[in-house]
Amino acid sequence: MATRVLDRLTPRAREIVQVARELLEREGSAALSMRRLGDEIGIRASSIYEHLRDKEALESALISLGFEEQAELFARAAEGSTDPIGALAAAYRDFARHQPNLYRLMTERALRRELLTPGVEEAAMMPLFQATGGDRERARAIWAFAHGMAILELNRRFPPGADLDTTWRKGIEGFRSAP
Repeated sequence: MATRVLDRLTPRAREIVQVARELLEREGSAALSMRRLGDEIGIRASSIYEHLRDKEALESALISLGFEEQAELFARAAEGSTDPIGALAAAYRDFARHQPNLYRLMTERALRRELLTPGVEEAAMMPLFQATGGDRERARAIWAFAHGMAILELNRRFPPGADLDTTWRKGIEGFRSAP
């Protein structure tokens, strides 16, 4: 997959971000220290700062990559779908379930938009915005539902035996019938 996020980085910074991505998914965000990353790559932690300003720059690159991947995934899900909102909710859930640590990094704290690759957040949001006929607030409500469901599912907050497929379906049905 071609990526604008990685294309903006030097080859060494790309390698650092890609290794950080693997480390993030394997061990979680607590493993994203420069020392741990340097050990993983085989360089001194201080050398990372020659390629990425600080840990926040590293995390912003990872978050930008996540948005870029979501944009592609969501565009494919909605394209030609007779139920774009349902297709987008399913794609959102799949993204969170298959990349839980990246998803958490993207969603569990304030988003420093000024540090993101320009346009990636908007590109990820665009398929949902289009599926709601341009109704920004409805799109936000659907996103809030999907995020709440995804994070509760990832954190295993539903009671044992809860039928989450049905819960997702019923939640999305409510948005389909809304004007």
